[in-house]
Formats: sequence, C-alpha cells, structure tokens
Amino acid sequence: MAERVVTTEVAASGTVRGWARLPVPWRIALIYVAARVVTTVFFLLAAGMSGPASRYGVDPSLGELALGWDAQWYWLAAVSGYPSVLPVNAEGAVSENAWAFLPLYPYLSAGLGALLGSWGAGAVTISLLAGYGASLTLHTLLRDRVGDAAATWAVVFFAAGPLAALFQVGYAESLFLFLLFMALRCVQRRRWGWLYLLVPVMGFTRPGILAFALFLALYGIHRFVRRRSDPLPRRESVHIVALGLVSVVVGFAWQTIAAMVTGDAGAYLATELAWRRNWIADASGHFIPIEGWVQAAAFWFTQWGLGAWLGYVALVVLVVGVSLALWFLGPVRRLGVEVRLWSASYLIYLLLVFFPQSSIFRLLLPVSPLWGALAVPRSTAWRIGVLALALLGQWWWIYNMYALANTYWQIP
Repeated sequence: MAERVVTTEVAASGTVRGWARLPVPWRIALIYVAARVVTTVFFLLAAGMSGPASRYGVDPSLGELALGWDAQWYWLAAVSGYPSVLPVNAEGAVSENAWAFLPLYPYLSAGLGALLGSWGAGAVTISLLAGYGASLTLHTLLRDRVGDAAATWAVVFFAAGPLAALFQVGYAESLFLFLLFMALRCVQRRRWGWLYLLVPVMGFTRPGILAFALFLALYGIHRFVRRRSDPLPRRESVHIVALGLVSVVVGFAWQTIAAMVTGDAGAYLATELAWRRNWIADASGHFIPIEGWVQAAAFWFTQWGLGAWLGYVALVVLVVGVSLALWFLGPVRRLGVEVRLWSASYLIYLLLVFFPQSSIFRLLLPVSPLWGALAVPRSTAWRIGVLALALLGQWWWIYNMYALANTYWQIP
C-alpha cells in the first residue's frame, strides 16, 4: 500500500513538472481548447432542449446558434452596409439599425468568410482565434503581478467563465478583448508606440474606447502624483496625453461618420437609445448620463415587486461597494494599478452610458482581468470551487439565451 501511494505521488509530481515545462502558449492552448469543448457540449445540450417557443425553434444547429442575436446585425452590416436613411417606428422614433454595430469585426469576418465559404465561418473563426489570443495575453498581463500559477487559473476562469460562449459565436467581444488586453499590456510595459495602432482598431471594433481615454487620464494623474518614486519623463507624458486625445477622437469618430452619412447629427445616439425603448416605453429620446442606471433601478426592482426606492438604494450601495473593492481589497490591489484603473474607468463608462438589462453580463467582459483576484488564493479547493461556479454560470447563461430565448430578459 505504501509503495502504491509513493508511486501515485511520484506520477502526480511528474505530471506537474511536465505541465510546468510546457511553453506558456501550449499550456494556454490546452486550457482554451478544453474550455471550448465544454462550451460546445453546452451548446449541443441547449440545441436539444430548444423548443417551438424558442427563437431558434426545434433542434437548431450549432451554426444557427452561433449566428443568432447580435450576430445577425453584424452580418447585416457586412452584406448591406449602414443605412443612409434611419429607419423609424410607427411613432416616428428611430428604430434599431446597424449603426449600433462598429464595422471592423463584420468586415473582417466577411473578408475571411470569402475564403472559408460564408460570413458565419469567418466570424466564428475570428472569435475563436481572438479568444485564444485574449487568453494568452491575459496570462501575460497578470503573471508579473500574481505569479504564473494564479495567472494560469485566471485564464481557466476566463476561458470557461459564464460568458465563454461568446468565444465561439459571431460577436465582436473576443476581438475587442484581445486588442484591449494587448493595449493594457503595452501600458504596463510602457510601450506607447503600439497604442497608436491599437487604439483606432479597438475604437472601430466595439464601443468602449472612451473608457480607455478615461483610463489614460487616470493613469497619467497616477504617474504624475508618484513621479518622485516612479519618474515620469516628458516623453512619456506626451505619449499619455496624445494617446488620450487620440482615444477621444476615435471615440466620437463613429458618431461623426453616422451623422455625415445620414445627415442626422444625433443618428448614433438615437440608434443606441432605440434599444432602451424596448425596456422603458416612455424613455426620452435624449441621452442623459447615468439616467439609464437610475431608470433601470426603478424598472427592475418594480418588476421584482420590491419598489423603486429600494432600487435606488441598491444602486448607491452597488457603486460604493464596487469602488471600495477596487481600491481596498488585497487580491484586487495585487493585480496592479493598470488593471484597477482600467476596471474603474470602464465601470464608470458603463454607469454613464448604459441601461442595465440582460446584456449587462456581456457588457462586463472587458473587466475580465479581475478574474486574477479570484485566482490569488492558493487553495486548490477554492480554485476548483470558483471554476465549478463559472461553469454553472456558463450553462445557466447558454440555457437561457440559446435553449429558452423566449422572454424579455433572455437576450445576450
């Protein structure tokens, strides 16, 4: 019996050493592929459970699931372009249209799809490859801060997390995350030159580049305050300010293009607000910062029978709680100032512009580096528990958004 135990321990230690000797790209690839297999199984189960009441009907294919929901809008932008005349509903208000979806992902998918045989094949291939790139870059982003083991576990949580289905459907999230993590890594290493390329590419992939402008502003202030312990050369100051300005310009470029093509100065904002009217029938046609969260607090807490006033209290508690966590929690502080300032900037951006509804989980993907905080504790039981909850969350999300997909809150 003793010999058997010793043999088992030797085999286990040999496996660990073999894993550690693998180059990081191979380790991340194995994790990523295993996670994609699990997600595919979840999709197959969801397809088998899809019924007549689902938007997908009975027994949809994996391809039909991959090209559902917003993937249809990206496809429409690729094949039909963007409307020069904004569509309107019966009340005369601007209705949903392709201007809400930035052009880089649909056109790249069309280009690759021309080689692979369909737009969908190109879109899913880009999502899959970009998801691996994002996983690898996330490991690099966190490794110097929390160590190799914790960074690897963070990638596991990320690749198998509740929103992991987006790595294999026709959404722009994977590509944006890959670009974003590379941009954050450039800031970590102070490689400013690459950002002049990454910022415009990010800005035409998915909304959020204005959050990056805020991040650069906060990062510049941080570096200025700490300039005695961490010198801030004039050259770096110039780059930080210049890149912040570039981010702002890029952030408003799509709105300007939409205005020029349609002849309507408010075309883009009116398009974005069209989705909000699906939730709030009497929503104003004007954008007011933070209004979406205030409206949603009243809407959701009334839906749940708790009263609007409790929603307002919960909103304040949420904002204060998240702020304190980003600033004071030890595992979060270990991730480094770049990750913390980016997370704060992006969450402020969401607070200013978003109406929280079922898509909020997807909209939170850009703060995925915070998975590193859950990977910091070294307890194997803890890490396996987090992974189990992540997989459970992934199945819950796929089941609701792709198997059921038949009520107002089941929209990814």
